[in-house]
Amino acid sequence: MARRPAGPSRWPWRLASALCGAVCVAAFAPWFLWPLAPLCVAALFLIWRRAPIGRADAGFCFGMGLFTAGVHWIYISLHDHGDMPAALAAIALLGFAALNAGIPAAAGALSGWAGRRGRCAVGVDLLLLMPASFALLEWVRSWLLTGFPWLSLGYSQIPAAPLAGLAPLGGIWLCGLGVALAAGAVAIALLQRTMGPLLLLPLLWLPAWLTLHTHWTRPEGPPLTVSLLQGNVAQSLKFEPQHIRQALGDYLAMADASRARLIVMPESALALFRDELPDGYLERLRAIGARNHGDVLAGLFDETAPGVFQNTMISLGSSAPQAYRKHHLVPFGEFVPLKPLVKPVMDMVLDMPVGDQGAAPRGQPPMAVAGQQVGMDICYEDAFGDEIIEALPKATLLVNVSDDAWFGSAVGPEQHLQIAQARALEGGRAMARATNTGVTALIDADGRVLARAPKSARVHLDGELQGRSGATPYVRVGDLPAALLCLLLLAIGTLRSRRHRPWSGTRARS
Repeated sequence: MARRPAGPSRWPWRLASALCGAVCVAAFAPWFLWPLAPLCVAALFLIWRRAPIGRADAGFCFGMGLFTAGVHWIYISLHDHGDMPAALAAIALLGFAALNAGIPAAAGALSGWAGRRGRCAVGVDLLLLMPASFALLEWVRSWLLTGFPWLSLGYSQIPAAPLAGLAPLGGIWLCGLGVALAAGAVAIALLQRTMGPLLLLPLLWLPAWLTLHTHWTRPEGPPLTVSLLQGNVAQSLKFEPQHIRQALGDYLAMADASRARLIVMPESALALFRDELPDGYLERLRAIGARNHGDVLAGLFDETAPGVFQNTMISLGSSAPQAYRKHHLVPFGEFVPLKPLVKPVMDMVLDMPVGDQGAAPRGQPPMAVAGQQVGMDICYEDAFGDEIIEALPKATLLVNVSDDAWFGSAVGPEQHLQIAQARALEGGRAMARATNTGVTALIDADGRVLARAPKSARVHLDGELQGRSGATPYVRVGDLPAALLCLLLLAIGTLRSRRHRPWSGTRARS
């Protein structure tokens, strides 16, 4: 009995999908090769349309390439700083990448279902179903299981690519939808071997570019002098008693040398509980802030209830004492889900200092310091634009503090800076960003870096930032309109795929 001929191997297509995801990482910081984002996604769309491989399968491989290459710094956090064995840290990285790769896999499955497994018209598939599915599922990734919006397509356009102009209109998700639509146009042009679909690109880019040069907010008061303190304390030494004393002295000396009206320390710069600080230490910081007719923002841990401690920024100086407490915590890094079951296992393989924190409520008011209303956020919180805008339009200035030493000196800190730039652009507010080892930076209201400190150096970055008032459209509407637009495009594409005869060109298997 003759054997049936074997079908084409799926592994080359899986490898091609993973390669597209890995190459897409170069569209983000620190490389900023933003055209790669629509080109890599266009290649994925072509694989979805033409290749003998399931869309979910190809989407998962794309995601594995994207997240394994793009967030490999998680290995550094777990192994180098958390003392997790190398093999387990590598497995954890791959598991985390696989979890997030489920999102582009789901996008592929959704577009295939809506388009009758690729039997709909090519324009419907590539300009409606695929872009809308991809962008919609990226938004879902931003809140599912507490959310991980890192490496979302829209960030690749920040701060100055043409599509960055969509960020003040509908946030990073509208920007990401623009990238996906551009990818669809490129894919059609390649599939049909015609330049006509590429006319969609200037139709997307020109209005967005004009919007990028629109001033949605206005200056409020005189510029503010700012000093950002970067202590450069090695993560392996940060919580060692002798090095804590050294850091306390260094930060006090840097603050005392500054004459800026607003002095900002990084996240948990004072790596102690408030009641463990040396006598008179906070009073000396308060005196420095008052001397400068302003305030010092200092990071520490605060026990807010018996056995409950929180990551906190406090103000010290001429204004009334205030505190901001972190509310969006990192799973397994700052809190332990399913604690009775998971924590005993974690304690055996991971040494994470202060890894069981309490979360503060959302919607904390801006801090009234140094003559400004400061919208405060700590580290990972600035990855969530819908949470940052809760302080707007009341806040005249944004401040982010972080300890990106957890990421190592590789791409993680640069990616985090790009995320901060997106928050400034979305909200139309300048941002002061103080970190332990970098990247410490001053960012203007257009998302551009005005000045940055060298990484891995003990230094203070001085400059001026302009407070602003008013609101961008995104501040007023938030994430929902972009998500609804994705749903609308998906619904239109689904209806068209069922009402019209299929396109006569090449069809893809789901």
